[in-house]
Amino acid sequence: MVLQLRKRGIQRIILGGMLANMCVESHMRHLIEEGFEVAVVRDATAGPRHPVWGDGYQAAIINYRFFAHALLSTDEVLDRMH
Repeated sequence: MVLQLRKRGIQRIILGGMLANMCVESHMRHLIEEGFEVAVVRDATAGPRHPVWGDGYQAAIINYRFFAHALLSTDEVLDRMH
């Protein structure tokens, strides 16, 4: 994926997805390590909740605030794309 993004000159990535604390976070960290600027769309991302282990979505949102270049809503992303 990184090779294809670089071939196309893409440097900024917008992420969303089903498993905030697993897939989305893993891709975010990898892309940041590779030098991409990554924004996560908080209302286009979901996560699991478990009665004992807690809220995976909220845990991921906290991590995104530390790592992602931006944590935005869908409306904010659309506004910035115009």
